[in-house]
Formats: sequence, C-alpha cells, structure tokens
Amino acid sequence: MENNQLNEGLENSSPKSLYDKITGSMLLKIFVIFFLTLILLIPMALIGDLISERKQRETQVSTEIARKWGLEQVVSTPVIAVPYDAVHETIKPTTDGKQTTERIVVKEWAFLLPENSAITAEVQPEPLKRGIFQAIVYNAKVTVKGNFKPFDLTKLDVPATDLKWNEAKMVFGIQDTKGLSANPNVQWNGQGFPMDKYFQELDLFTNNLTTNLNLTGNEDLNKPFQITMDLKGSKSLNFLPLAKQTTIHASGNWANPSFNGNFLPEDREVNETFRANWSIPDFNRKLAQQWTGEPVALYNFLGVDLASEDVQMTDFPEPKVVGAAESSDKLTSNDYDMVQINFLPNVNNYQKATRVTKYGALVIALTFISLIFMEIIKKQRVHLIQYVLIGFAMVLFYALLLAISEHIGFNLAYLLAAVATILLIATFVRAITKDGKSAWIFGAILALFYTFIFVLLQLRDYSLIVGTVGLFIILAVLMRLSTKINWYQFEK
Repeated sequence: MENNQLNEGLENSSPKSLYDKITGSMLLKIFVIFFLTLILLIPMALIGDLISERKQRETQVSTEIARKWGLEQVVSTPVIAVPYDAVHETIKPTTDGKQTTERIVVKEWAFLLPENSAITAEVQPEPLKRGIFQAIVYNAKVTVKGNFKPFDLTKLDVPATDLKWNEAKMVFGIQDTKGLSANPNVQWNGQGFPMDKYFQELDLFTNNLTTNLNLTGNEDLNKPFQITMDLKGSKSLNFLPLAKQTTIHASGNWANPSFNGNFLPEDREVNETFRANWSIPDFNRKLAQQWTGEPVALYNFLGVDLASEDVQMTDFPEPKVVGAAESSDKLTSNDYDMVQINFLPNVNNYQKATRVTKYGALVIALTFISLIFMEIIKKQRVHLIQYVLIGFAMVLFYALLLAISEHIGFNLAYLLAAVATILLIATFVRAITKDGKSAWIFGAILALFYTFIFVLLQLRDYSLIVGTVGLFIILAVLMRLSTKINWYQFEK
C-alpha cells in the first residue's frame, strides 16, 4: 500500500513535457491573444468597407431622388447685358507669300452688376424617403430685388453710341430649372416682363433666364428690379452675391442647418426653426462692377459639401478669366465664393457607425485584457478557441449596429446591439467559469466600455480630452490590479 502511494506521488510530481509547458504557458497565451487581436482587425476592416458600401448606396438613392425633385440650387443676383459689335483684326498669309489683314465683326457684350441686392428665402425642407434611404429636399420661396446704376462710360472702353440699348437683357441664373414650380415673376421698374430660357448667346450661368428690357439709353438702367419664384431643390441652397452690396435673409423649419461658404451669417438663430442674415460687400467678389467681352461662365458649381473635413481647395478646377479688358479680368467663382445653407439629416447613421468602428481595436484589446485578468484571478482556464469566439462576438456588434440603425436610428440601435453583445458574452463566460458572479462582473466591464465609446461619440469637440482621461483611468486600474497578482508563479 505504501509503495502504491509513493508511486502515485512520483507520477503526479513527474516533470511536464515540453508540449505541456508550451501549451500551458500563460506568457505564450498572452502573446497569442495579442496576435489574435491583430487578426480581428481584418473583419473589422471588412465591416468598414460594408459601411462605406451602404453609405454609397444611400448617396446613389439620394442623388436619384434629387435628380427628379430638383438638384442643389444656386441663386445669383441678375446681370445686365448690352450687346455691341466689335471688329477683330487678324493677319493671315496669302498664296503669294504676303500677309493680309482680315476684319471680323463679332458680337460682344457690356455687362453690369447691380448696385445693391436683397435676397429673401423662406425654405421648407423635408425628408423624402425611398425604401430605407432618404434625401433632404425643400421648397423655397425666393425673392431677389435691388437696383442698378448706369454704366460708367469713362471706364467702359466702348462708345455709348455703339451699344445696342434696344437689345439689352437682364440675365438671371439658377442651377436646375427642374426645380421651378412656375415661371418666375420678373418686374423692372414696377412693370412685369416675361422671362425666357432659350436664349443661348449668353452663357453666364448654368441655366440662364433672360428678360428683354428694350432700353433707350444708359440712364434707363437706373431702375429697381424684383424677381420672385417658387424653387425646389435638395441638400443645399446656395447664393452667389454679385451686387456691390448684397443682403441675404434666410429662414425655414429645419433644426439642423449648416452655414458654410465664404461668408458666415452676421446673426443666426437655430432651434426647431432657423433664421440667418448676411450682409456682403463687393470686396471679396471676383468680378468687376462692369466689364466687356464675350460671355463666360461666372461660376463653376461642383456641389461640394463645404462642411466636410475632406474638402480641399485642390478639389476645384483652375478658374477661368472673365472679361476681355486687362483691367477687368477676374476669375470665375466656385462653391467657396457662395453662401451655402446645407440641410443636414438629423442623424447621419453611417458617419457615426464609421466613428464607432475606429474604436473597435481598443474595445477588443481591453476586453481580452479583462478576460486574462479574470482568468488569472479566478484560476479558471479559458481556451484560445473561446477567446476567438468572444472576439467574433465583439466584431459582430458593429454589423448589428449598422443593420439595425438603418431602420430605427443610431442611438436605439447602439443600445440594442450593445445589450445583445453583452448578454451573449456574459452568458458564455458564465458557461465557461460556472460562476454567475464572474459573468456579471465581466458583463459590467463590457457595458462600461460600450458606454464609454458612446459618450465619446456625443462629445465631438471634447472627445480627445475625455477619451485620453478615460484611457488613463482604465490603465491606472489595470496597473493597480496587476500588483495583486504574483506574476512569477508562471515561471514555475
């Protein structure tokens, strides 16, 4: 009997094989878990691609809705255009080797901008849905009024007698004529005039609306004008100030407008509705008050969201020169030279989902560290396969968040996805450890992590300081907890 007991003691105290030492090494396991965390970044990247794909699909649907309703609109102040005949001389070689001068009569224009202009826009945005996607569209009642002053003929470089006053036109431009619900109401000196779209000689705006003024002379330009129209559009409403002094008053029933462009409002009020006012002089305008030459587009509109952090000045093409005379050469305007009111959706689910995925590696790493500490303290082994399953459960959280947020909104989707993930992992830990208390503690730790990330999402301006302080506190807690563990026991 004593010999049997001695033999059993010798068997139990026999040295472990090299394989048992390697597979049972906690230090090696920590290294493998670190490598597993890096491997899990691959499915995280795939989820990021899925978010980008869904966001692109939303953009396509929104663009399709906008194309049928009305695109982003650009409203500009009108321009007076008076034609004249200009003689251009060109030297051409003849068949006998000599040169001859050829004269060509070209129709050119003298252009004049308003002395002052007041734009009023009453906007009613609303979401227009197709399936689970939507676009922000609006109806706007726009009024543009002001007055011109006569040409300064001493600076015009064209004799007044050469100007064809009876063919003078007032040119007004918008971006998408599909957004017009009816013909604009145009008044010149209190008298109504029809507006024509099909005059192709003047290419000042994307879509030109012209009115024949039938002037008799330069002094007839000293008259007031008013243009009223009902305009439909989507995403943003833009104004191009061209007058010597331009005022803009915009109001609407939207709680989340974004004021962008080269000019910020002098005063604004945003709650359930918005109201904003601009007063813009001509100092930043790229055009002279008057110029002559052939018609050239006054602006190049790309429809860029100027509130986006990804927009760079290099995104805009090289500007063209407007005006024939060297003294009046100016550059074409672009989106940055406009006043832009961007009607943002109340919640951008894809943008927030993208921000959440950026914290994915951090949450996975902290979860695995917490699981290792629990394994050491409770002296309950957790297999690597079980680490893999827990890691995939945390990755699946982001897919759940994306799928649910498309239907019920981001905040509620985040709550449901977080609760489902926490319950799944906590019950799995309960099955591994056979200890309900450990499962509850681990679930509370996960809830703390997900709450911490959600708070960071809400604090856009203070996310860096709050996130840094939060990680510092988490690191301090882990360092304090590590002092309670005899790490040298793993060398035995």
